[in-house]
Amino acid sequence: MNEIVEELREKNQDRFASIELPDEDQLVIIQEQLLLHLPADLKDFLLNVSDVVYGSIRPVTVTDDFAATHLPEMASVAWDRGLPREYIPVCEMLDGYYFIAQEGYVSVWRPAIGVDQNFHWDSLWHWCEQVWLKS
Repeated sequence: MNEIVEELREKNQDRFASIELPDEDQLVIIQEQLLLHLPADLKDFLLNVSDVVYGSIRPVTVTDDFAATHLPEMASVAWDRGLPREYIPVCEMLDGYYFIAQEGYVSVWRPAIGVDQNFHWDSLWHWCEQVWLKS
């Protein structure tokens, strides 16, 4: 995880620090809004690299209520489109969402097919390394 955080920090394209990192209290508020517990990897991700802007992928953030990547808003839209409520979207993609399950793995959900069994990462950090950093 630490190596991935360092690499994302080095590649951060947000030179104006337009996105802030949350604190633990903000994550408690987000959990209350979602009515779901955030998996440990997602909490670590939000606390450590949710302010990073890199490549074409825009993962969730929690500090700007008006951002397109704001987790409660993205989750609301994703769930309304049919993403099962037990999954938390991590990033919107062209035809669906990358999501994290409560067990900590990351996969892809598409409205036309549901969970795509062809895409699976053991953790959010594996997804960061294999998808986000390669974008």
